Amino acid sequence: MMSGYQGKKNIPRITSDRLLIKGGRIVNDDQSFYADLYMEDGLIKQIGDNLIVPGGVKIIEANGMMLIPGGIDVHTHFQMPYKGTTTVDDFVQGTKAALAGGTTMIIDHVIPEPESSVIAAYEKWREWADSKSCCDYALHVDITDWNEGVKEEIQTLIKDKGVNSFLVYMAYKDLYQMSNAELYDICKYVGDLGAIIQVHAENGDIIAQEQKHVLEMGITGPEGHVLSRPEELEAEAVFRAITIAGQTNCPLYVTKVMSKTAADIIAQAKKKGNVVFGEPISASLGTDGTHYWSKNWAKAAAFVTSPPLSPDPTTPDYLISLLSSGDLQTAGSAHCTFSTAQKAIGKDDFTQIPEGTNGVEERMSIIWDKAVATGKMDENMFVAVTSTNAAKIFNVYPRKGRVAVGSDADLIIWDPDAMRTVSAKTHQSAAEYNIFEGTDLCGAPVVVISMGKIVLEDGNLHVTPGNGRFVPCKPFSDYVHKRIKARKQLAQVRGVPRGMYDGPVYDLGTPKAGTPSASAKTSPSKQPQPVRNLHQSGFSLSGKNSTLKETFSTPNMSSEIYLPTYTIFVQI
Repeated sequence: MMSGYQGKKNIPRITSDRLLIKGGRIVNDDQSFYADLYMEDGLIKQIGDNLIVPGGVKIIEANGMMLIPGGIDVHTHFQMPYKGTTTVDDFVQGTKAALAGGTTMIIDHVIPEPESSVIAAYEKWREWADSKSCCDYALHVDITDWNEGVKEEIQTLIKDKGVNSFLVYMAYKDLYQMSNAELYDICKYVGDLGAIIQVHAENGDIIAQEQKHVLEMGITGPEGHVLSRPEELEAEAVFRAITIAGQTNCPLYVTKVMSKTAADIIAQAKKKGNVVFGEPISASLGTDGTHYWSKNWAKAAAFVTSPPLSPDPTTPDYLISLLSSGDLQTAGSAHCTFSTAQKAIGKDDFTQIPEGTNGVEERMSIIWDKAVATGKMDENMFVAVTSTNAAKIFNVYPRKGRVAVGSDADLIIWDPDAMRTVSAKTHQSAAEYNIFEGTDLCGAPVVVISMGKIVLEDGNLHVTPGNGRFVPCKPFSDYVHKRIKARKQLAQVRGVPRGMYDGPVYDLGTPKAGTPSASAKTSPSKQPQPVRNLHQSGFSLSGKNSTLKETFSTPNMSSEIYLPTYTIFVQI
């Protein structure tokens, strides 16, 4: 990689406000071509050959390497509070790791405490990120409570605060879990406001029972986590969420797709026309759940996340295939890192282990190595799943997710042949353990440009905490809601025009004589017992093993009862 400055020698050195990239192959989700690119004031200004640019411009020679949009990580948990502690990667450390891996925008999750103000939680996250983030960011808001007050705050977030996506938990019983009726109501309300609903899809009720069962068996280690959360519980919840979202005509985004079965259900729903998107994460694409049985407790605990990683070692390759074919659309990291000491809160009870894994720095290289280098995915699809699709879904396209004039100057020069070995000793995260430790990955960024400034070059990071900007996400994304709008027009329910019925109407209040009432039909014990008329009864019998038949009548009915067989001895 060569860089220099163009213009007179007396022009002062310009840090990175004006940059010219020469000889790169620009790769978007729909096309690839060779061209030079000039950026200024954080925006792409020109693309083409023989560009006329001002003096004093820093020149970067791409030497035919790929020039792609900066990655968008749609799922992070930086500086997340948890049971009196906080994840080890705050917005400084987390966004540094993101930039080191080629990600120039993250979307973090706001998690309000139940029965607290949603907007207050949003403002807290904004304060943290505005003062610390090294790259641009946006926010999802998780719904941990549901009432009229929350509805009003969600409306404010959508209209005035730049939030267009809300996550609902189908797990974590007695804490965050929403009922089916609440999920239905949330989908209807949020969908009508032009936002998108995300789901953490697991059957929380069954998980709670399974956890008790596994603990009663004496299993307390990390393997109990996956034993109490079989993939069927993820798949069932995914199917249920798709069904509920379909009934309310609300777009659905399934976070953390971890199993083959859940991925298949999403793929089948898409083929049927449902507006649903699936997000596998770095962990589910790059490793598996066999590590839960490691003899090393700290290592096993490092993999604990929910839904859990599948113990089936063929799962990552399967999810990569669905991501490559378009059945799954984005890839997040769900980066949520705890120290070993924090994980050890659950050393005697796996249900108390803080959940989360790393992945924000490794995400793009994992996808290139597992999908593009193996021939499953081309370079254009790589751009789609690492940035463009996310930008379209969350309505920041083409500002983000595209190399085009007018787009933000968030760019990566990507070397498809670069090799690196993942190690906790060299990663940017503050976590002591990396779940991809020792993995050799092909493909890496050699230059990362964020907001028009070089932040990674020659393996060195140059970041400024607090430089990152909040990127508002407006409602009614065309990519998502065009189909929703068309469905609403088709799905309008109309009654059948017909004349008034003027025939007889049965009166349930006064049943006719001799006809048992509805309650009598359904409650045999409440039926009136017949009164025996001794003057109108008789019996007949025959020898051994005879059947005794008695006939009786009442004022309204007569009946015959066949009594059990008796042996009768008659003495004369």
